[in-house]
Parts: sequence; C-alpha cells; structure tokens
Amino acid sequence: MPILLFVFIIMPIAEMAVLIQVGTEIGVFNTIGLVLLTAVLGAWLLRQQGLATLLRANQRLNSGELPAKEVAEGLILAVGGVLLLTPGFITDAVGFLCLIPLSRHWLSAQALKRMLVSGRSSGFYFRSGGGQNPFGQGPFDGGQPFERDENGEIIEGEYQDKTRNDRDRLDKK
Repeated sequence: MPILLFVFIIMPIAEMAVLIQVGTEIGVFNTIGLVLLTAVLGAWLLRQQGLATLLRANQRLNSGELPAKEVAEGLILAVGGVLLLTPGFITDAVGFLCLIPLSRHWLSAQALKRMLVSGRSSGFYFRSGGGQNPFGQGPFDGGQPFERDENGEIIEGEYQDKTRNDRDRLDKK
C-alpha cells in the first residue's frame, strides 16, 4: 500500500511542483521543450541500449546459457523507457538512471541477488516426475539450490544418485 501511495499521490504532486518551479525559472515553452527533448533523447537511448541488451541475450542463448542478467536489464530498460515518456523531471532522472549502463548493471545485479535470496528462503523448487528434469541440471531434480562458491559462481560437477539405483534394484526383485 505505501508504494501505491507514493506512485499515485506523492510522485505526481512532486512532479507538478518541480515542473511549476522550472516553468517559472525558464518559461513555459522552454519547460515544455525540455520535457519533449528528454523524451526524444530517452527514446533514442532506449533503442540503442535495448538492442545491445537483446544482442547479448541472444549470444548467451546461443552459447547455451540462461540470459538472466539480460532479462533483468531488459525489464529495467522497459521501466526506464516508461519513466522517460512520462512528463516530468523526476521521472526523467530516474528513467535516465535506468538507461545508463553502469547504473543499470548495478540495478540488475541487485535485483538478481534479491531473486536468488527470496527463491532460496521460500523453499519452493520444481520437482519433476519420473526422475527426468525437463530444464536440464540444477535445483529442479532434488529440490536443492545450485552450489555456489564464494564469488557466487555455480559449481559444476557430475554425480550419481545411489539411492535411486538401490531403489531400482529393490523394485526389480
């Protein structure tokens, strides 16, 4: 509820106050021109950064990797584009932060960290039936999260489930 209050009541009032203040300082038409300029510049940046992110995601998919970072960046780019098309200087500032690569990379890293933490704490993992994992290796077979090293990288390896082999032998008897 507090986020909705901020988005629908406090933010528009703050935007109007800033627009009125800028309008009294530089004039109405200059303010409108500045708002339109930021929208055009934002659309150009969004197109440029969006295509670069899409190409990186496509390269990762072609190499057999999940483009999680690129998907997070794509969502941040979409939010930034919407904010830049919304009239106002506060939303433009936040929108440009979403489009600048350095801040966008940081935001996507923070979002991905939160997603991993919330996924682990919820204890919800997909368990496929019949021992076959439709999504490849990972936490889906046994309901355990990926093993990671101190840098957060996934530790790869092979294993053999001896309990499943013992069960199969007992079932055959």
